[in-house]
Amino acid sequence: MAHTITGEAGETAHSQRATTAWRPIIAGSIGNTIEWFDWSIYTAFALYFGHQFFPSDDETTSLLATFGVFAVGFGMRPVGGLVIGLFNDRVGRRAALNLTILLMAIPSLLIGLLPTYASIGLAAPILMVLARMVQGLSVGGEYGAAATFLAESAPAERRGFYSGFLFCSIAAGLLAASGLAWLLTNVMSKEQLTDYGWRIPFLLGSLGSFAGFWIRRGVAEPEVFRKNQALGHVRPAHPLRTLWREHPQAVKRLVGISLLGAFAFYLFVSYIPVHAIRSVGAVPSVSYAASTVALAIFMLSQPLFGAMSDRLGRRPQLIVFALGYALLLYPVVSSIGSSFWSILLVELFGLLFYGLYSSIAPAIKSELFPTDVRALGIGLPYNLVVAIFGGTTPYLMTWLQSRGHESWFLFYVSAAALVSLVAFLRMPETRGKPLN
Repeated sequence: MAHTITGEAGETAHSQRATTAWRPIIAGSIGNTIEWFDWSIYTAFALYFGHQFFPSDDETTSLLATFGVFAVGFGMRPVGGLVIGLFNDRVGRRAALNLTILLMAIPSLLIGLLPTYASIGLAAPILMVLARMVQGLSVGGEYGAAATFLAESAPAERRGFYSGFLFCSIAAGLLAASGLAWLLTNVMSKEQLTDYGWRIPFLLGSLGSFAGFWIRRGVAEPEVFRKNQALGHVRPAHPLRTLWREHPQAVKRLVGISLLGAFAFYLFVSYIPVHAIRSVGAVPSVSYAASTVALAIFMLSQPLFGAMSDRLGRRPQLIVFALGYALLLYPVVSSIGSSFWSILLVELFGLLFYGLYSSIAPAIKSELFPTDVRALGIGLPYNLVVAIFGGTTPYLMTWLQSRGHESWFLFYVSAAALVSLVAFLRMPETRGKPLN
């Protein structure tokens, strides 16, 4: 009888765990989806509003200025990784998630309502830059907050699967932005998009961000963080100094792991659709349609790749990712044409190889650091890499293209693939490792 009661209690507890296991995934995913929608629509609609805030007689100059502001936003990401990472490790994971989504909602609303240069002069680009800086702060804090939250919420044997939902949710936001761009370019003329249509996604994103904030308020702190607090662990008085002095190898490894990913993400998500339009004459609706389909496939692949790493290990996926880019990036991207299928195949190459890494990035990065500096350890070094390399990708590609040297960038990324390959080969296998 006692055995039966115990068994029933165990089954009930298991059922409760299975039911509640999705709560942190859903809460983190919804907020992350909305946040990355807000962040990515800037590049998706830059062709339509760039010259209204950065006027110039030359279209390329206006576009370069617009992408320059994109890079400025990235410059704030390390600040977000530092400030929100410290806040996260000291105050809590839930508070950090709520803060980052508010810092995305308010600037999106501002951009959606912002008068142009013709109306308020120099104030227009200044306010645009300030809004993007706050959004950069938000995104810089969001990655470390969401990655830490998902990894700490997962059982050790399923951490890869849980981690796959971080970029699954990011892809959902990017997919919504790409899909909306495709819809608006089909139902509105270029004149309408330039006049007012580009404002629609920013206003929608702001409303969604406030909804995401409301959803995130009810999520519980991960158990490992609560245990750390309950045991009375003394938090380091100088976390940044502690991070560098006590975990230098982990910081260096995270930089090497993140390098290729920083290029790959923005190359294929932000730039390739614009590149197809400007370089090979693709129709905007066709380019965005191909990008939308590729993002949908990428999104669905993330939990699957994460679960695969829980069975086969992290290192094999990472090595295949780096080798694929090192050997195939230049010939694949150089082959892009103006047709839907050509753009789609190029996008699928970039995104699915990248997906082998992105699906488990939160897991492998969380496994590098202890709980008391985990959010800071992930957020600061990662965002420094992304700011320096990823944030300048659209600008550098546009500048090289205008001078006929676009292929140089592909060789640059291929070299980064070799650096990350060395990091992947030297890292230990961390599948199933308990967090401390």
